[in-house]
Amino acid sequence: MIGRLRGQILRKQPPHLLLDVNGVGYELEAPMSTFYELPPVGNTVTLITHLTVREDAHNLYGFARERDRDLFRALLKVSGIGARIGLAILSGMDTARFIACVEQEDISALTRVPGIGTKTAQRLVVELRDRLEGIGAGFATATTLGTAGSGAAPGVPGSPPGALPDAVSALIALGYKPADANRMARAADDGAKTSEEIIRGALRAVNMP
Repeated sequence: MIGRLRGQILRKQPPHLLLDVNGVGYELEAPMSTFYELPPVGNTVTLITHLTVREDAHNLYGFARERDRDLFRALLKVSGIGARIGLAILSGMDTARFIACVEQEDISALTRVPGIGTKTAQRLVVELRDRLEGIGAGFATATTLGTAGSGAAPGVPGSPPGALPDAVSALIALGYKPADANRMARAADDGAKTSEEIIRGALRAVNMP
């Protein structure tokens, strides 16, 4: 089991991430809540990880905090919830917000996540409301992300080339329909944002109460 990785970021293309660990490139998927806190490409980062092993693939997922991985693992135990929906949940709201939705039985907020209908949201509430106490206890844990690295060049004004298409691709990967992803990303783009900033704005808009 791979539980933790520390290495240099070689590529960021949400929700995908390539990490160089002592010369070995690890491909990971991560929720946007983790991407928002990543340092620029070329810097070193420490991620808490979860490995899933299937007959046709080994998939590695990275998280900024242990409590986020704990929630992801709890979600995978719920019938009908796979990794894609787990990443979508952790991209659309942080762990504290999700736990509050479950405790308050806020079905409306949960169904704003792509792939979650009313019945699935109700199942999440029923199956998780008694399992999340230990996860909540970790809220004070500091981020594991590091910023020491190779001294990547600072950003320059203006949206990086491909920021909007990358944002649209990431939203589609999180489960949004292409037309909805395109609309959400364009509404959140002001012509001077990174892909992560566009995605953050799009998800904030769709998840507003």
